[in-house]
Amino acid sequence: MLSTPTQLLRLSQGHLNLLEACPRKFQHTYLEQLNSPSDPEHEEYQALGSRFHLLMQQREMGLPIDSFLQADAQLQSWMSAFANAAPEILTPASNNQIFRESEHYRTLQLQGYLLTVVYDLLIADNQQAQILDWKTYPQPPNPKKLEQNWQTRLYMYVLAETSAYLPANISMTYWFVQSPGKPQNIKFSYNATKHQQIAKKLNQLLSQLTNWLEIYQENELFPQVSENSKTCDYCQFAIRCQRIPANEEKVKNSLPDFANIQEVSL
Repeated sequence: MLSTPTQLLRLSQGHLNLLEACPRKFQHTYLEQLNSPSDPEHEEYQALGSRFHLLMQQREMGLPIDSFLQADAQLQSWMSAFANAAPEILTPASNNQIFRESEHYRTLQLQGYLLTVVYDLLIADNQQAQILDWKTYPQPPNPKKLEQNWQTRLYMYVLAETSAYLPANISMTYWFVQSPGKPQNIKFSYNATKHQQIAKKLNQLLSQLTNWLEIYQENELFPQVSENSKTCDYCQFAIRCQRIPANEEKVKNSLPDFANIQEVSL
């Protein structure tokens, strides 16, 4: 994963979330490519999320989706509920001035890194741009935590940096299609103040990463979280880090971070 003079190190929102949560876990996961045994439940959520994302992408491209729906009652149920909850998204106005693209990909070079984002759906006109993201896990997270997630911060930051849109004219909406009752959404607005705050935090984090990569090349390890951190309680690397007594049941039964499982791997 180390960068070379001709190749920038790619960083996605998942990388930033992990780097901020625990630099040592970032080292184990991305630099050393250490993986824990596959979790069947995790794999099932990934497969389900991938099918829904593919369904929405095909629909946006004008490709037939009947075969998807007929073969999967779960997808059919979600699509029907979403169509009732947000018909304006699935039935766009016939306006040539509106830009719509599924799986919209953008990059931003910063401090020798290539920040990458993939928007499930980007809808924009001459004045405003909105990012939409599909989530297929059942329980929406705390909005405050979701706002601080690097997916929310990085997605809007990159769009502001790579387009002519003012931060105040950018928004991001998460749709939770499996929410009990009917699909729910959480929308975040943006502004110049938030943009400056994110820029400061992002540059600080990347500067730290640069320093950690330099010492890592000298065979020094990335920093660990504090010893009393609850992060270690459910981490698959807890024993390797010699942070807590071996508690195999905690680690074995720990749930993945569902906020990140349906994102494109970079």
